[in-house]
Amino acid sequence: MKEILETIILNLVDNKEAVEIKELDGEKSVVFEVKVAEGDMGKIIGRQGKIAKSIRNVMKAVASREQKRASIEFIG
Repeated sequence: MKEILETIILNLVDNKEAVEIKELDGEKSVVFEVKVAEGDMGKIIGRQGKIAKSIRNVMKAVASREQKRASIEFIG
């Protein structure tokens, strides 16, 4: 799951070295903490949060295949 999220994020940002993704794995849920550079935060969130919402939807679909719930936190 983390690899899919990493691929999506790395294709959106300019400063790829600043990307950090932490995976906090629970029994039935997974929390991803995504850190990106300040300048790339707008690219990840998008206008009115549309890109962030799309990323969350994709990750929820991937997590549901493994009978888990996924949530993503974007940290600037």
